[in-house]
Amino acid sequence: EALGPAAFIGRARVAPLRNTGAALSPFNAFLILQGIETLHLRMERHCDNAQKVAEFLRDHPQVEWVNYAGLPESPDHALAKKYMNGRASGILSFGIKGGQEAGARFIDALQLILRLVNIGDARSLACHPASTTHRQLNDEELAKAGVSRDMVRLSIGIEHVDDILADIQQALDAAK
Repeated sequence: EALGPAAFIGRARVAPLRNTGAALSPFNAFLILQGIETLHLRMERHCDNAQKVAEFLRDHPQVEWVNYAGLPESPDHALAKKYMNGRASGILSFGIKGGQEAGARFIDALQLILRLVNIGDARSLACHPASTTHRQLNDEELAKAGVSRDMVRLSIGIEHVDDILADIQQALDAAK
């Protein structure tokens, strides 16, 4: 107490160092370096795959809408071209015809794409926010959060794009 805020600041700096160490282990440093050195290759694959998935979904009769900055009709397309060399990202969302029930059936039918709510993995991931991360919200709250009941979010991985598209197609078939 005599030192006031300085005591808290000192503890905030020292406690994590005591618990985790001041330096990475050699193996952890190696893994991080490997990840950094190959990041540009993985991002190219993420973005190329996501572009193909977005185009596939845009033209699919069971899909109401697609939100992906790599598509020319996206309001963010010019920004993606200007700031990201035309490669939008590996993440997109789409609206499936049939609403929340169809979205849940789609997610349940996926075989290659994993049902996880995180993003940025090397593997393709899918989430139906209205039945998972935002399930406690009513329609008004969902709208304020930018989520609709038909929305499916995909984080596209680096698998072969034909495998990703085949999984999406069979899941859309199952969601009918």
